[in-house]
Amino acid sequence: MGVGPRYDSGAGSAGGGRDFGGGRGGGAGDDAEALLRARLRLADEQIETPPGLWDRIRHSGTAPAPAVVARPRRRPYAVALVVAAAVAVVALGVWWLVRPGPVTLQPAGPPSTVKVTVYNSERACRTGRSLECALRLARDPRAEYAARGNSAGRVWHGDDLAAHCVVTDGRMVRDEAGVTSTRWYLVTSGQGVRGWLPGVRTRNTREVRECPAGQE
Repeated sequence: MGVGPRYDSGAGSAGGGRDFGGGRGGGAGDDAEALLRARLRLADEQIETPPGLWDRIRHSGTAPAPAVVARPRRRPYAVALVVAAAVAVVALGVWWLVRPGPVTLQPAGPPSTVKVTVYNSERACRTGRSLECALRLARDPRAEYAARGNSAGRVWHGDDLAAHCVVTDGRMVRDEAGVTSTRWYLVTSGQGVRGWLPGVRTRNTREVRECPAGQE
């Protein structure tokens, strides 16, 4: 496709000379610019659209978009159950590593026996184990303490006894210092002697359970 007749811009005949007097002050520059434009137009007109391009563009624009699959949402209580199970497993493992040995459960309340210490108000009898300084364990807390048949054994000042229980309404006993008490402790000595110790013969400050009926 020719471009000469449309872009000559008033140039002379093919064999004639060029006019350098008109234009924008330089014929050679105008001719070069016009020639460049002509070539660009020619190249643009010669570009051909590839066959089927518009059809492909049209079909690709109408194609459905890929579906987006939503991830299932975990329910809060399910997550909580998983966390609780994990914590339980960890706790069980720690317990297994540091578990204590066998534990024996003790009943509530005072222990089965309480240690009480024999006390003699006579200073001279706080040393030695003479018969004169021996204190009596009675057989019956309600009988006369000094009665001939009311003796279960002997103890001395400083002896540790195991008190099983106490009665609070026994016979009143007065010691050498004038202290009185109706409390009697059912005790066992270190030699295995079992009897009743008057409350004035000890200075116990620990709680001892009361004796049940029928144990006196």
